[in-house]
Amino acid sequence: MNYIVGCTTINKEKGVCVLIEKISQLIMKYEIAEWAADYLAIAITFLIILLLSLIGRLITNKVILKALSHFMLNNKVKWDDVILERKVFHKLSRIVPALVIYSFAPVFSAYIEFILQNLAMCYIVIISVSAIDALLNAINDIYRTFESSKNKPIKGYLQVVKIFIYIVAGIVIIATIIGKSPVLLFSGIGALSAVLLLIFKDSILGLVAGIQLSSNDMVRIGDWIEMPKYGADGDVIDISLNTVKVENFDKTITTIPSYALVSDSFKNWRGMTQSGGRRIKRSIYIDMNSITFCTEDSLKDFEQIHYLTKYIHDKSEEIKHFNLVNDIDTSKLINGRHLTNIGVLRVYIETYLKNHPKIHDGMVQIVRQLSPTENGLPLEIYVFVKEIGWETYEMIQSDIFDHILAIVPQFGLRIFQKPAGHDLRNMANKDV
Repeated sequence: MNYIVGCTTINKEKGVCVLIEKISQLIMKYEIAEWAADYLAIAITFLIILLLSLIGRLITNKVILKALSHFMLNNKVKWDDVILERKVFHKLSRIVPALVIYSFAPVFSAYIEFILQNLAMCYIVIISVSAIDALLNAINDIYRTFESSKNKPIKGYLQVVKIFIYIVAGIVIIATIIGKSPVLLFSGIGALSAVLLLIFKDSILGLVAGIQLSSNDMVRIGDWIEMPKYGADGDVIDISLNTVKVENFDKTITTIPSYALVSDSFKNWRGMTQSGGRRIKRSIYIDMNSITFCTEDSLKDFEQIHYLTKYIHDKSEEIKHFNLVNDIDTSKLINGRHLTNIGVLRVYIETYLKNHPKIHDGMVQIVRQLSPTENGLPLEIYVFVKEIGWETYEMIQSDIFDHILAIVPQFGLRIFQKPAGHDLRNMANKDV
């Protein structure tokens, strides 16, 4: 008794396709038992289908993919090269054997047909998801070639799309295995929403944080950020759905949750980079016991210093005129106005920095005294250098302070330094 399943005639009693029966009958001509011939016919049919699958795969790889690759590599369009590098079409080509098996599955009994088609369908879904994943990665690679990608990265959004695709693919695979409609499983997601929210909590937080970071332009790829809480101090190299990767200056990688950049505080040095100047803010500590009024002899010495010649001459005339007009007895230094060695040093440093070729003359330049401490009188240098590169910046800063520390004694001043063992030994020897 025969009935039709798909496009193939099946023998209901044996549950075997007529095609397989014919192969079995041919085998029985060689005096092989009927039961053995049936199994052998099924095995031969399997081998034929596998052979067709391999032929289809071979044609796809050697002909279609080769021609497609040649065309994409030799045209003027560049973005298709990225798709080729991500092997999107190579992954899609793996579907061909599964399509062949799925198409020829009806030649077997209904039970075997069900198993083969379900397995083939699951494989097709998995390969399709893999190809879509590669395509989304290629889209991200193409987008990163544009300058706007530094301001508005899309990797996080693509990862959201991937998660959605993975969930859909998982539901389709489960529905295929159990032989149910995927719609039934989708309808049950509502009941599992609380569980899904818990599972994808970090992804949801990361998505919200990514939108805020992007819309408020808080961080870009290439920005130098500092976040001591996470040990991050370096350049942002990747912004994804859940994490932001920072390459520290010691070449270590710190991974920060995306939402932490919204909920916690961090420092972004982008403003410094864009301004074209990098700040120097450092103090030298002067021993306050060495601060004194300038004498006539010291003023003559200071006047011979190139950066101070005009200042000493003009200031001395101004002070003499002031003291004379106000009839001040200058035999006592406490009376009237007088220059001090610390004041002259401050003016020298200001003039030195204004004439320094690496100091940014369009930005703030201050040399100021801070509140005295137990370590002496802080004299702070607050300027910006034109070079923002770390190595160059440190070299310029070191050269400036090398010079300042060396010239301090020329003004009768001393740099404050806590006594070391050598100093204590010298003091003890003097006492003896």
